[in-house]
Amino acid sequence: MNYHAYITVSSEDRILKYRMDPGTGDLDFEYSIPAEGAPGPLAVDPDRGYLYLSRRGVREISAYSVDSGTGGLTPLGSVSVEADACYLSTDRNGRFLLSASYGGGMAYVHAIRQDGTLSDSPVHTTKTLPKAHFILTDPSNRLAFLPHVGESNTIIGFRFNEDTGALREVSRTSHGPDVGPRHLAFHPELNTVYASNEQGSSVTAYLLDPGSGILESLQTLSTLPEGFNGENTCAQIHIHPSGRYLYVSNRGHDSIACFAVDGTGRLTGIGIQRTEPVPRAFGIDPTGHFLFAGGQDSGRLASYRIDAQTGRLSPLRTYTVGKQSMWVLILALPA
Repeated sequence: MNYHAYITVSSEDRILKYRMDPGTGDLDFEYSIPAEGAPGPLAVDPDRGYLYLSRRGVREISAYSVDSGTGGLTPLGSVSVEADACYLSTDRNGRFLLSASYGGGMAYVHAIRQDGTLSDSPVHTTKTLPKAHFILTDPSNRLAFLPHVGESNTIIGFRFNEDTGALREVSRTSHGPDVGPRHLAFHPELNTVYASNEQGSSVTAYLLDPGSGILESLQTLSTLPEGFNGENTCAQIHIHPSGRYLYVSNRGHDSIACFAVDGTGRLTGIGIQRTEPVPRAFGIDPTGHFLFAGGQDSGRLASYRIDAQTGRLSPLRTYTVGKQSMWVLILALPA
């Protein structure tokens, strides 16, 4: 396998392309790809043949083919959306691209054609609550979940039709004031879902009923150290490929909160690693050996080694990438 990292830099309208050394985690910068219109979230299909980019400033979603040997991107075209997409994901079969709009309170589903391009118009559109922030199908590909931050403060569960792309609401998980579920991570083996709570500066573990789509709260833990009284909001959440560790970014405390996951899906805090200012986006490489966090305010990307036995992070290097790094994606491609 060969490994490639893609960083979107919104302030400079470009995607940075790196090659990653799977032994050391070192990133070797290769080139930047122009992407006008405030490039933000990225998504890749399950076969890693196509990559999708939301250009939020112009309300377009662009498709690229991915060269399996070099990791190079070739533009395939773009489609317009009524409201800009703050999150993209493909369904588990790679037949549809799902997107959520924070500003528009919308969810879109586009068909993915055989050549990787998107249908000109969505095959399904759903009006959601304000400040929708994420959308993803569960491992069974029969459910999709869309959390909302701010005053909406709700996770909506949908029945997903993997033949047509249609979404039908089946559950709502509401919260007390100032929680704000933002992003989710599904455990790779258990019926457990984890949410990063933007306003709550916390992480919640839920038990998922795969039949009904209902989420039952199991546990909520703070992502901050005891005694911290400054302002903070959580951003992204990622689970280790092994399912043994979970990570959440803190904006304000400027850190990555680290948790161990036991056999029941419950969490235990294992440390908080300080990182670059305002770590909105971060990613874990497919081997599970390295974590990369982008500092929106510092313009630097920090790399860490993940201890396989403890899940703790050890700092490695920092890279200058430019301010407003919005997404960090690492792909493993066939050699």
